[in-house]
Amino acid sequence: MPVFQAITQHEHDFVARKFMADVTLTIDGDSVAVPAGTTILKAANQLGRSVPTICYHDHCTANGLCRICVVEVDGIKPLVPACLTPVHEGMKVTTASARAERSRRTILELLASAVDLSQAPEIDKLIGDYRADRARFPDAERREHPILDDNPMYHRDYSKCILCWRCVQVCADDAQFTYAINFTGRGFETAIGTFFDKPMPETTCVFCGQCVGVCPTGALKPKREALLEQELSPDEIMRAIEGGTKSRGKPR
Repeated sequence: MPVFQAITQHEHDFVARKFMADVTLTIDGDSVAVPAGTTILKAANQLGRSVPTICYHDHCTANGLCRICVVEVDGIKPLVPACLTPVHEGMKVTTASARAERSRRTILELLASAVDLSQAPEIDKLIGDYRADRARFPDAERREHPILDDNPMYHRDYSKCILCWRCVQVCADDAQFTYAINFTGRGFETAIGTFFDKPMPETTCVFCGQCVGVCPTGALKPKREALLEQELSPDEIMRAIEGGTKSRGKPR
């Protein structure tokens, strides 16, 4: 019976370069040849073009959830996500058209209107780069969640979560194969949670820390770091950690 093993994005790129024929496309007026199956994002990177990303991570499966990497392709009416769209022969791509930049700016303004981005430096830089107006939607409903402090390893503050899905991916098939967390809820109420809303120690979580490592906004944070930010002394931090799990945090 054949055994199938997941491969990393880097391994996929190596196989693509080695065995697939090259295709030639034009990005912002410059020609580039890349292996068939390469995404627009990777082709643009090869040319030194900077296409902004938020949900994309080199070691996670691309899902195009944030849509900040959208670009224009001749002959295709809607903007397409560069992290997902494969190149084809003769493709003509524009990465920084007025339409694409307007879309990115609006996405950033929507994020700023609903999510606490105070500890998301990469997104903060994008807001400045695209001159996004943080106050464009003053009456927007904020995504408010209680801080979850239910384990000795890390805090979960989903008021800072942008639903990029990185944490879910590394907990699942992209790395750990633990499946402790996933999406919950629908629409505006969509969030990251555990099955049956169990405290983290009662799930399949092995506290590897990979979810914390890929979080771009500080929604997941090592407990010691969070306690240091609260100006606790080293002794107080050790007592808090050695004391085991706490009850869930109070709503904001």
